[in-house]
Amino acid sequence: MLLPLQNIILEKIATGQSLAETVDYLCREVETMRDDIVCSVLLLDEERRLRHLAGPSLPLEYTSAIDGIAIGHGVGSCGTAAYHGEPVLVEDIDTHEYWQPYKQLALPLGLKACWSTPVIGSGKVLGTFAFYYRTTRGPSEQERLIVNACVHLCAIAIERDQRMLERRRMADTDGLTGLPNRSRFNEVIAEVSRREPDWALMLVDLDNLKMVNDTFGHGAGDDLIRIVAERMKQEAAPGMAFRLGGDEFAVLVPCIATTDPAVLADTLIARIKEPADCAGHLIYPAATLGGARAGLERSPQQVRQNADYALYHAKERARGRYLEYQPGLGTSIAKRFRSVQEVDQALRDDRIDAHYQPIIDLATGRIMGFESLCRMKMPDGRLIAAAHFHEAMKDAHVAIEITERMLERVAAAASDWKREGLLFSRVGLNLTAADFHRGGLTRRIVDAFERLGLPAGTVVAEVTESVYIAQKDNVVAEEIQAMREAGIKVALDDFGTGFASLTHLLTVPVDIIKIDKCFVRRLADAGSGSVITRGLLEIARGLGIWVVAEGIEEEAQAEHLLSLDCKAGQGYFFARPMDRDSVREMLEVSNFHPEWARILRERLLLDKAG
Repeated sequence: MLLPLQNIILEKIATGQSLAETVDYLCREVETMRDDIVCSVLLLDEERRLRHLAGPSLPLEYTSAIDGIAIGHGVGSCGTAAYHGEPVLVEDIDTHEYWQPYKQLALPLGLKACWSTPVIGSGKVLGTFAFYYRTTRGPSEQERLIVNACVHLCAIAIERDQRMLERRRMADTDGLTGLPNRSRFNEVIAEVSRREPDWALMLVDLDNLKMVNDTFGHGAGDDLIRIVAERMKQEAAPGMAFRLGGDEFAVLVPCIATTDPAVLADTLIARIKEPADCAGHLIYPAATLGGARAGLERSPQQVRQNADYALYHAKERARGRYLEYQPGLGTSIAKRFRSVQEVDQALRDDRIDAHYQPIIDLATGRIMGFESLCRMKMPDGRLIAAAHFHEAMKDAHVAIEITERMLERVAAAASDWKREGLLFSRVGLNLTAADFHRGGLTRRIVDAFERLGLPAGTVVAEVTESVYIAQKDNVVAEEIQAMREAGIKVALDDFGTGFASLTHLLTVPVDIIKIDKCFVRRLADAGSGSVITRGLLEIARGLGIWVVAEGIEEEAQAEHLLSLDCKAGQGYFFARPMDRDSVREMLEVSNFHPEWARILRERLLLDKAG
């Protein structure tokens, strides 16, 4: 009689049927074996309280009344059995001392006796299995055999369920902080949006984690993350603080009516700012927060996007503070945000590559070198110049990733050309403010080229005026000095478009000035363009600085620059940016620009004839 039931229960456990359904089925089948018994199974939770699991013949008012009772000596049959880990038999509920506080629950239901056996697994009490009797009696020998089998089956089922729950908990938990992770966040935000009419989301970005890692080591960085996570957990509603990854956290406010997100944000910022001992170092954490309320728009995706916009804006304009999304805020941010996402995806898809524009010696037509220019291939195959995704480049993380990709590609291309015996001098690499403030820029450039057997002098570091002059600290100046000492040539790019001031060249010298194309276009303007350009060239020569004219699009412009004794130029007149294979084909034919070299030869012949 028991063996078929045991097989059925074991099959349910093995096939993953829910614990409640499995134990409920067990109780129903056992109740059919005896006329006057009622089965009950209770679970013991972490707070050592009994929780109703199964009792198909017990009314809801009874199971609700006993659900959550703390175990202890004298707490009915089940509470006492769970407390001592021993079976407890009460043959008369009406008179037994254990049942005096609870008999008014059982007697009206015709329950006159109760025999409870603890369910034990892995050396601890997991719950109880009880027989209620409708007469004042104890168990028969056959009933003892039934209960022994049922307790064993319950232990197997409960332990398996707990293992499954623990695996699920581990899958949903961030290993470093113990907070729910991104996967669990996605589930909870969906649940909250379905359940609550008014809720809010705050995204939290931990400031300066990289600096802590670089300065004090990753052990200190991990401590910082753990400490901040614990502080957020203490202030947020239970289960509503999440670590999304890296230095990103999220806090859900499930009910705006009871919690003002702005007030909670202020509390979080104040708590996070408290000093923290991280691997023996005293660190003052800081965080930037962006938030959004659900309001009329309850879609989790839209609220998340709005909170992203707010956080993005806060990091740009209000670092270390909380900014809440307002209608209209997303317009400009959305443009940049979409650009960042587009470039991020292109980096992941390996659609970011370097193209190269030759720099020509205007006096000879010789190809002196190249400027590397970032190009993004769109999914439809179109090539997009960096100017079309400049919004994304304002994001420090994107700018750094782009430079890393370009550095890798440029070094590889230069190495191939050198190995094949192709003649060129240097390749320019454009740098951003984020590259300088990341730290270690010179070393990264030198290492990338030296790994491929190329000297540091192969590189020209191109720095725009806005980076060169607008920085108020000495980071850029010191890095430029380090680059020049390492043998890297430094070019001041787009000269004349920003804060043009030649006096800066006295304190932060460079090797090359690249005259912006706006000067080249004005060469024919009634002499003014020529005067300014001639003056600039003379000053640069006096300082020992080489000058390259950018944006040469016409033969007349190249002729005019040559007449002003400008040494080098680049632009569409000579060549548009090309991929590395096209550079190889150009250099294999000659390291002279064919058309310009022809013009120079004809001009020389005319001069001789004259």
